[in-house]
Amino acid sequence: MVPVRPIAQKGTVMKLGSLLLAPAALAALAAPATAQQHQHQHDPAPAATAAPRFTIETPIEAIVADPAGKAALDAALPGISSHPAYDMFKAMSLKQLQPLSEGKITPELLSKAEVALAAVQ
Repeated sequence: MVPVRPIAQKGTVMKLGSLLLAPAALAALAAPATAQQHQHQHDPAPAATAAPRFTIETPIEAIVADPAGKAALDAALPGISSHPAYDMFKAMSLKQLQPLSEGKITPELLSKAEVALAAVQ
C-alpha cells in the first residue's frame, strides 16, 4: 500500500512556496515603478498655467486696490468703484453681489467682467 500524505501538509508546502515567491514578485513589480519615478525626476516640469489674478469671486475691494484691476472692473461695470454704497459691498465678490443687485448685474455683465478681470496681468 502507498502512503498518502494528509492534505494539510500539502497545503502548507504550497503556502510556504507562495511566501518564498512573494518577495521576488514584489521586487519585480516595484522595479518598473522605481524606473518611472527615476525617469520623472529628470523630466522638466510641465509649464503651469497661471491662474488669473482676479476673478468674479475675488473681493471687489481687492480688485479696486490694484490700478489695472480697477480699470478692468470699471470698464466692465462702469461706476461700480464709485457707487455710493461701495463701502457696504466692497468686501463681497461680484458673484456674491449679483443676486443683491436687483438685476443690475446681469449674467452678461458678469461674463464681461470675468473676461476683463482674467485679462489683468
